[in-house]
Amino acid sequence: MISEVLHYLFSPHTLLLLALGTWLGIVIGAIPGLTGAMLIALSLPLTFSMDGTDALSLLIAMYVGSVSGGLITATLLKMPGTPSSIMTTLDGYPLAAKGSPGRALGLGISASGMGGLISWIFLATLAAPVAKFAHHLGPFDFFALIMMAMALIALVGESMLMGLLSGFMGILFSMPGFSPSSGEARLTFGYAEMNDGFKLLPLMIGLYAIGEVVIMLRKTEQEVEEIKVKPTGLWMSLSDWKKYGFNIFRSSLLGTWIGALPGIGANVGSVTAYTLAKKASKEPEQFGHGSEEGIVASESANNATVGGALIPLLAMGIPGSVVDAILLGGMVIHGLQPGPLLMTSQPEAVWSLTGAMLISNFMMIGLMVLSVGWLSKLAKIPKTFLVPAILVFCIIGSYGLSNRMFDVWVMIAFGL
Repeated sequence: MISEVLHYLFSPHTLLLLALGTWLGIVIGAIPGLTGAMLIALSLPLTFSMDGTDALSLLIAMYVGSVSGGLITATLLKMPGTPSSIMTTLDGYPLAAKGSPGRALGLGISASGMGGLISWIFLATLAAPVAKFAHHLGPFDFFALIMMAMALIALVGESMLMGLLSGFMGILFSMPGFSPSSGEARLTFGYAEMNDGFKLLPLMIGLYAIGEVVIMLRKTEQEVEEIKVKPTGLWMSLSDWKKYGFNIFRSSLLGTWIGALPGIGANVGSVTAYTLAKKASKEPEQFGHGSEEGIVASESANNATVGGALIPLLAMGIPGSVVDAILLGGMVIHGLQPGPLLMTSQPEAVWSLTGAMLISNFMMIGLMVLSVGWLSKLAKIPKTFLVPAILVFCIIGSYGLSNRMFDVWVMIAFGL
């Protein structure tokens, strides 16, 4: 099995797919307003004709790239490309404005790579034991996991009431269709299209693509002076690794743990690690004014959530974040049923996807260092070009799932 997995991962076809996915993720992550969830949701319909492992490797590479790409515009333009890069903005831009843009980007890119590598180690070592443990879980245990996810959703946001309301609305929208226990149609209101319930893909495209487009249209343009950067100082020295090694390891552990919790995400991991680093720092007053510790903590944590979130997805079929929920739908569409049996029924696919994440992390580091000089210019793309193109892909993606307009109306409804 190991030889087959290695042969697949290092074939020119797979390496090209991973490079393409990582590159697209970085580009979309660097454009403020566009997110990895949007990219993966729009790309999923394009993978229907692909081999399942190829398709999911491509989507995982996009996942890795999109989480990392946001740090470039956050550092050079004070405009976080993704929500997970908001904390990086607080220290990345001030440090770059002081005349050290290469230093700020180098710390962020190196911390991102290490965060992804550390979380991959946990993914590779824990996914199989967790899957074996999941064999012993019964209905009560899964009910407890769902209740824990609901509690986390309620606690993470600013309002507990709104968190609970959003969670229960999610449960309500999952009810239409045939009941898994009785087989009877429920909450279909006489519409035959509702017999199968709301499809995950149009729903996700509506929430995380159409929704983002509406937010983009409402926001006013924020003019910030662009900081030029040269490819010097983009690598951490040995003394830097000694100085920030513990911070990277601590933040990566925290990011991995938060990523594994259902319904949280990279932005919470970033905020939590940043807060902990500030409390543990000998110079907390520097945070928000160009602290190198803050950049390292934020970037290592948000990238570590990727590997952490894949652990419950592959081992138990429970998505740890929005992107993982879309990946869950992609796995089902391509014939891979995530959960405890996946490890025993299709181990080659599991280890291929695990290896794809590792290779994508190394590719992310190389691609970002090579192209960091012009990636920040992506934030200057006018919305008049971005919005129509996104809307066209949204409609094509939703319609292409089952070739019916009902899914397009579902997408628009959830977007609004």
